[in-house]
Amino acid sequence: MSAVPSRWQGLRRILAIRLDHLGDVLMTTPALAAIRASQPQASLSMLCSPSGAEAAERSGLVDEVIPFRAPWMKHAEPDALSACADRLKAGGFDAAVIFTTCTQSALPAAMLCLMAGISLRLAHSREQPYHLLTDWVRETDDIQTGPRHEVARQLALVAQVGWHPPHDRLRFELDELDEVRARSRLRALGLADGTPYVVMHPGASAPSRRYPAERFGLVADQLWHRRAVRTVFTGSPAEAGLVAQARHVMRAPSLNLCGELSLGELGGVLSEAALLVSNNTGPVHLATALDTPVVDLYALTNPQHTPWKARARVLSHDVPCRNCLQSSCPQGSPTCLTGVPHETVLAACLALLPA
Repeated sequence: MSAVPSRWQGLRRILAIRLDHLGDVLMTTPALAAIRASQPQASLSMLCSPSGAEAAERSGLVDEVIPFRAPWMKHAEPDALSACADRLKAGGFDAAVIFTTCTQSALPAAMLCLMAGISLRLAHSREQPYHLLTDWVRETDDIQTGPRHEVARQLALVAQVGWHPPHDRLRFELDELDEVRARSRLRALGLADGTPYVVMHPGASAPSRRYPAERFGLVADQLWHRRAVRTVFTGSPAEAGLVAQARHVMRAPSLNLCGELSLGELGGVLSEAALLVSNNTGPVHLATALDTPVVDLYALTNPQHTPWKARARVLSHDVPCRNCLQSSCPQGSPTCLTGVPHETVLAACLALLPA
């Protein structure tokens, strides 16, 4: 293991920055654990998007979460930049670690940290950052030739200053109330405690990452007939239509919690599920953190977000346009997903379920 440079020792206030969403924050938790383990005397704050804030809070690793809609990210509040810089300056941070994917630039966040008077600034950078970063790792990942997994990438960043975690598992802490509420939700829909169930999550924020919703229903139907396993559907309120499509093709009974769960309650439901069947989206990484097996319908839009060291089956159909990074499929239909027969998904489920 590399030694910790003297200027990165004995820090008082550390800021971690990850401005993406739920799954991205979860995949950063091993690196946050490295910071916490290596600098136990320091307080650790996290600047993140509102959609990633609760995941950061539930990591059990940070002392403060600062939500921020960065103007260089997709869901932005351009006028929030100066207010955020003022807040960070008032926080008296002496070091910042900026976590990004290989297709993002860390330099806007580095400029924010410079404006806030944070003296140490660490990030990956493809271009020479000059004074924007005091410490940097040259960007070598390339989306077309195969970047590292996101977890490995962020661990390599903090290892640059000699920080290593006690273990590299994803972190998400449930509290007892989450589990009680989750069981109560399931009981209210008629599922007795101890009854085995599978969670199906047919939504995803990007249309290019959505397996046909009807095929989720076909798989759920077969699981009921093959193993008498109930299906619980989850999703955001905006994904209610996808859940309705899945349930419409079913003859077997199913339970619908779409739009009903907080993040903690979703964690409670996943923690007791026999299996999650999902598009590649935040709940996949949440299930991984909770050690729930996953069948991941993995669109080939980008390669580095597969379930990390999980009991999982990752399914896709190879296409020449893989690694396109598109939110909407340029071909009109994501063949990398539609090319996966529902029978293949069913076989993956049966392989992961207890006999």
